[in-house]
Amino acid sequence: MKPIVREGLAAPAIVAALTVGAWLTAGSGIALVVLALGAGAIVAFHLSQLHVLSDWAAGPLDADVPEGRGVWAHLFAAIYRRVRARAAYERDLRQIIERFQQASAAIPDGIVVLDASNRIDWANARAITQLGLHLAHDRGQPIANLVRQPEFQRYLETGDYGASVIVPSQREANRKLALQLVPFAADQKLLMSRDVTELEAVARMRRDFIANVSHELKTPLTVISGFVETLQDVEVDERQRRRFLGLMQEQASNMQRLVADLLTLSALESEQNPLHEERFDVVPLLIALSADAKALSKGAHRIELDVRDPATIFGSRDELASAFGNLVSNAVRYTPPEGMITLAWRVDEDGRGVFSVTDTGIGIAPEYIPRLTARFYRVDRSRSRATGAELRRRNRLIRFMQRPSGRTAVP
Repeated sequence: MKPIVREGLAAPAIVAALTVGAWLTAGSGIALVVLALGAGAIVAFHLSQLHVLSDWAAGPLDADVPEGRGVWAHLFAAIYRRVRARAAYERDLRQIIERFQQASAAIPDGIVVLDASNRIDWANARAITQLGLHLAHDRGQPIANLVRQPEFQRYLETGDYGASVIVPSQREANRKLALQLVPFAADQKLLMSRDVTELEAVARMRRDFIANVSHELKTPLTVISGFVETLQDVEVDERQRRRFLGLMQEQASNMQRLVADLLTLSALESEQNPLHEERFDVVPLLIALSADAKALSKGAHRIELDVRDPATIFGSRDELASAFGNLVSNAVRYTPPEGMITLAWRVDEDGRGVFSVTDTGIGIAPEYIPRLTARFYRVDRSRSRATGAELRRRNRLIRFMQRPSGRTAVP
């Protein structure tokens, strides 16, 4: 028998003993009075403890458990232990939720917790910013009512959440968001949002870069192929043959330069290509750049070198030479004959070296300047119309020399 049962039977046993004693000594009348008084006292005690328990149960949830008396002390003690265990469990749960919220706030992605009906239950600060949510008003609202892009609506309807969907941002123009639903419980999902504007821009520039490279390779290959076919099918004199071979060599050099640029880009992006930095005098580098520019120009331009402040710098000489050389070669390519190209070096007031290339070429429109340092970016193809005129002329020459008449001519 449990202790609480034994203690609960003690009072009725005492009343029963007193009732029997009164019966034997004073008769049945007194015995009934003793029984009534004892039973009434027991009932009154239990009713008072029930009243205490009822008041506590109807009071605030954080009210302390009262102390019980007699047999009720065991019951109130058991309730107290359960309340403490529940409070400890809730405290641990709050700590877990707080840690989750802190962790989600540190995540660069937006997180929205949805129920089985895709209604908003909670969202972190990043999701609120990216999706334009107001948690106090939007809690319980279907996510489809707030993210209204057709792509996302179709994504919700299909139920295939293996990949993300790219949608335009509703809050910021020209921004792109990747949204993906991740079921994480029997009736809940996580909606992950990520700003992929830069990734999309890089992917687009990479596609444009590949298209431009393909175009740049196609043109010289077409020229070389046309001249090879001409030399195979048409009799030409020695002067024409040398001219054709020179043009073919020029186009082959263009392709070699393009391939070299691609290899340089690949090397720069490779983690297996650590920088080799050293101190070196900048003047010999500038003199070498000026000599390269004159060799590339072949006397078609006036090229000057202006070194105001000789200096010793620390860095990767090869990569600086590549970067400076790219500016120089562009100036030569896009400056008309007899144009002026100036290579200049100076040290500014803050002790920083400044290398500049100034030319009288076609230039770059102001709207393109902010994007010149973007990877794979290329100013519109209209820039290359002037430089492509010679290639178009050569293509016309090839087509003319391959006419069925078999006649040869020099334009």
